[in-house]
Amino acid sequence: MARVSIERLGVRSVSDFNVEMVERKGVGHPDYIADAVSEALSLGLCKYYLKEFGVILHHNVDKGLVVGGRANPRFGGGEVLEPINIIVAGRAVTEIKTSKGVKSVPVEEIVEKTAKNFIRKNFRFLDPDRHVKVTGMVRCGSQDLVGIFNLRKRSPLANDTSFGVGFAPLTATERLVLETERLLNSKKLKKELPEVGEDIKVMGLRLKDKVNLTVSAAMISSLIPDPDHYMSVKEEVKRRIEDFAAKIVGNLEVNVQVNVGDKPRSGIFYLTVTGTSAEMGDDGNTGRGNRINGLITPCRQMSLEATAGKNPVSHVGKIYNVLAKLTAEKICREVKGVREVYVKILSQIGKPINRPQMVNVQMLPEKGYSLTNIKADIKSIVVEEVANVSRLTDLILKGRTELF
Repeated sequence: MARVSIERLGVRSVSDFNVEMVERKGVGHPDYIADAVSEALSLGLCKYYLKEFGVILHHNVDKGLVVGGRANPRFGGGEVLEPINIIVAGRAVTEIKTSKGVKSVPVEEIVEKTAKNFIRKNFRFLDPDRHVKVTGMVRCGSQDLVGIFNLRKRSPLANDTSFGVGFAPLTATERLVLETERLLNSKKLKKELPEVGEDIKVMGLRLKDKVNLTVSAAMISSLIPDPDHYMSVKEEVKRRIEDFAAKIVGNLEVNVQVNVGDKPRSGIFYLTVTGTSAEMGDDGNTGRGNRINGLITPCRQMSLEATAGKNPVSHVGKIYNVLAKLTAEKICREVKGVREVYVKILSQIGKPINRPQMVNVQMLPEKGYSLTNIKADIKSIVVEEVANVSRLTDLILKGRTELF
C-alpha cells in the first residue's frame, strides 16, 4: 500500500491571486508537434509490439526535435523552400530473439509512418511528403532499464525515480485559455474561417478581475489575397473569441488581442504557407510545451517531465503525471468541500508502480469545511487510484486521456 500524506494547502487559491498567468500551445505549434510525434511513435511501437509479440516492450522515445524549414509566404500564394526536419530519438527494443531466429523491429519505418500520419491528420496545408523530412534516431535501450522493464510480475516496475504532479479544478482563466485554442483549431471554425492555420498560441494574463488574452494565430497565405482581407479575418477571430469568452468567464472582463506582432505599415503580417511557424520562424522540442493538463501554468505546482513518448507501462514520468491529474480531478469531483487540490506522486526505480514512495495531497477546503472532515474520503480515493494504476496503460493506448 502506498504511503499517503494529506495536508492543508498553506496558500490562497490561485483564483484569489492578484496575478495569474496561463499559456497553451496549440496543435500546430512546433513544441506541440514535437510532443505529438514522440507520442505517436510510442503508440506505434506499442501496437507493433502487441501485434507481433503480445506484450508492450521497453521503449522511451521522448527526445524529439522539430527543426524549422524555410518558406516564402506571400498574399495569395507562397511556397516552402526547405522542408521541416522532424527528428525523433530515444531507446527501444529493436530486435527480438525467437525460436525462428532474431526478428528486427522496423523502427525507422514506424517513425516515418507515425510522424507523417500525425501531420496528415492535423494539418490542411502542410504536406507530410513534400514539406516534412522525418529522421529516426532510436537506438536499443540500455540493459539495466530493459531488465527492469522485463522483470515485472503482477505490477510493472518503475524504470525511473521521478514524480508526477496533478491539480484540480482549473481556474476560469485556465479554462478560457484552453478552450480558446480548441475553438480556433475546431473543425467548425476551420470550415468557416479556413484562413486560420493550426499554429495557435494563447497566453492569458489575469490581473484581479481583468483578463488580457494574447492570441497568436498563423494565417494561410494562399487564402488571403491582400492586407485588407488579412485584417478582416484577424478582426473576425478577435470577435469570435470575445463572444466565446463571455460564455466561459462571465464575471471577468476579457480583452483580446490577436497577432500583436503585426506591423501593417511595414508590411509585416503573420502569414504562413503551411499553417505552422515551423516552416521558417520557430523550432520545437518534446517536453517544452504543455503539461499534463494541456496548459503551462507557472502559478501552479507542476512537473517538468515530458509525458510524450515515454512508454505507458513502466515509465512513471508519464504514468504518475496522468495518475496525479486523474486523482486530483476525482477528489474534486467526489469529495464535497474541496476548493483546490494538488497531488504529487514519487516513485523509486525498480519498485512496483502501484507502491510509490509517497503520495502527497495538499488541499484547500471550502469555507465551512476542514481537513479533518474530508481526509478519510480523500485517502480512500488515493489508495484506490494508486492500486489500479495499471489501468492507465489501456487508457493511454486508446487516447482517452490528455497528455499535453
